[in-house]
Amino acid sequence: MKAFIFNIVAIFFLVSCSQGQQIDSTSMEVVKSDKEWKTLLSPQEYYVLRQKGTERAFTGKYNKFYKEGTYVCRGCQNPLFKSETKYDSGSGWPSYYTCIEGNVEEIQDNSHGMNRVEVVCNRCKGHLGHVFTDGPQPTGLRYCINSVSLSFEGKE
Repeated sequence: MKAFIFNIVAIFFLVSCSQGQQIDSTSMEVVKSDKEWKTLLSPQEYYVLRQKGTERAFTGKYNKFYKEGTYVCRGCQNPLFKSETKYDSGSGWPSYYTCIEGNVEEIQDNSHGMNRVEVVCNRCKGHLGHVFTDGPQPTGLRYCINSVSLSFEGKE
């Protein structure tokens, strides 16, 4: 029995390593070194996702993009937002009134003299943007997200 369990653990480890990601087996968290992130992401993607930067308003690929599908984390492909929850907030960033439940984490952010709520991917902890309480119904929320933090899966 011990050999069977050892083999299962070894297979899981080999599969996760062969995909170029270390994964914490309890949370499925993607764990990469800073060097690995720099090789996988463009300089702008790295700045936003790993250093909590932001892209300039009205410059992002997905600001005025309204195809049917799912927006996923650029860092780890975790599904984050469905296209049917996207709307034009006029802010210059892609906006959604809700996220895919359980796939984002909200963190209090008091940087730059502001009181905001940061939104990060719950799998790779990449910075996505912020969530505000001035959005449309049914939630009243506005997930204001950097395009560079996202990839799109659907009918592009």
